[in-house]
Amino acid sequence: MARYTGPRGRRDRRAGVMLSSMRKNPFERKPYPPGEHGRGRQRQTEYGMRLMEKQKARWFYCVSEKQFAKAYDKATRMTGVSGENLLKLMELRMDNVIFRLGFATSRPQARQLVVHGHFQLNGRKHDIPSAILKPDDVITVKEKSRSLEPIVNAVENVVAVPPWLEADHENFTGRLLHTPARDEIEIPVEEQLIIEFYSR
Repeated sequence: MARYTGPRGRRDRRAGVMLSSMRKNPFERKPYPPGEHGRGRQRQTEYGMRLMEKQKARWFYCVSEKQFAKAYDKATRMTGVSGENLLKLMELRMDNVIFRLGFATSRPQARQLVVHGHFQLNGRKHDIPSAILKPDDVITVKEKSRSLEPIVNAVENVVAVPPWLEADHENFTGRLLHTPARDEIEIPVEEQLIIEFYSR
């Protein structure tokens, strides 16, 4: 499946919540789903609810259906609650960690910066955005990349860093302190419905 390149606001309106890192809230002008029948009465089936939760998680982390399904398979083989394991795997992706650290203003931008080789992982060049990080892994912005406008703007506008990460914006480094607990993951989805969708 090709990556979504359409209007992010339209997709957020379909999900009913803000999933993208847009500065403007699309619900301020159009607080209803997109399309010809967006203002009409919405009938939701159980299948539709589970499908939408899965889509919301995919759209939130900006991953393809294939990538998300692979993460689900891996999550079900891990010990613990499968739904929480799935969200933890998504959070530990390198592109997501870079976004959470404040070195990019969005996950797509973080992915592009990683692919273009602007970051190091534990002192070595790393260009795989889907890599799953481990506790004590250190991410560093390469010396010659620290003056890039996207990275500088992201660092200047960073609001907060999750408690499971440690960021040193002056030295352009970040560290994964520990695997995030469910209550440390801010995402507007019910992960149990995603598990029910895949196990139907």
